[in-house]
Amino acid sequence: MHQPHESPGTGADEGPRPGAAADARAGARAAARKEPAPGVAATRVLVVDDDPTVAEVVSGYLDRAGHLVDRAADGPTALARAAAHRPDLVVLDLMLPGMDGLEVCRRLRAQGPVPVIMLTARGDEDDRILGLEVGADDYVTKPFSPRELVLRVESVLRRARPAPAARPLDAAGLTVDPSSRRAAKNGVELALTLREFDLLAFFLRHPGRAYAREDLMREVWGWDFGDLSTVTVHVRRLRGKVEDDPAHPRLIQTVWGVGYRFADPEGPAPAHADHMDPTDRTDRTDRTTPSHPDDSPAARQEEARP
Repeated sequence: MHQPHESPGTGADEGPRPGAAADARAGARAAARKEPAPGVAATRVLVVDDDPTVAEVVSGYLDRAGHLVDRAADGPTALARAAAHRPDLVVLDLMLPGMDGLEVCRRLRAQGPVPVIMLTARGDEDDRILGLEVGADDYVTKPFSPRELVLRVESVLRRARPAPAARPLDAAGLTVDPSSRRAAKNGVELALTLREFDLLAFFLRHPGRAYAREDLMREVWGWDFGDLSTVTVHVRRLRGKVEDDPAHPRLIQTVWGVGYRFADPEGPAPAHADHMDPTDRTDRTDRTTPSHPDDSPAARQEEARP
């Protein structure tokens, strides 16, 4: 008498039962899914990628990590899904058919603040910088590890949650309230991305001290390694929102050979106040990098826009 195998639909003398593979995957996901802590609502993540394999794998890993996952294969569908159910975070492929990821990111930002992790092709530095310029909080290059992406998602979500009973910060006409995650300049609210807010709060907590880009990446992004142009782009965007004249920054200063420092004009003058000559486009914070991200074609194009 023929004895059935433990796994349904995999007998040697019969083909797989229709839908068996999908049922098995669904069962495995349900068994392995990490449930959110009691009293904590599951976070909603919108995955936007026209590659069905990538979208399915990413969605599966996020689902097992305990997130509610929506999917979209193009820009208009993504915007409609985001309008119907506001996501807590968006994983967004840069190369989408029709409306590309940059335009989708811009329109998502116009609807309201939402963290965005951009998926980009390896080696496309200009695309990564443009993604950060339009407000992406993070990026992951393809091919990538789904587990790494899940860790990035959870890192960004942790930083997006309000800080418990943190005292407001105030310097040079800037106010930052970590509890409500709101910032203002001279009483006018600032529209900051997640990382821009964290970067400004960090600078206000440590006025007068110079930090290398590696230090900022570790303290603000929580990464021990990564593309340092991420920090450079965010500093430039933040200057555009908090400085009276971003071309001649007085608050977020570049320190030659070190990195950046927040200088409160109303506070005590820091020692060795090296100010960067605004005509000097050489990046002196990373001697091992032959060119500064400010000199990339994408950055020059962005700066040339009105």
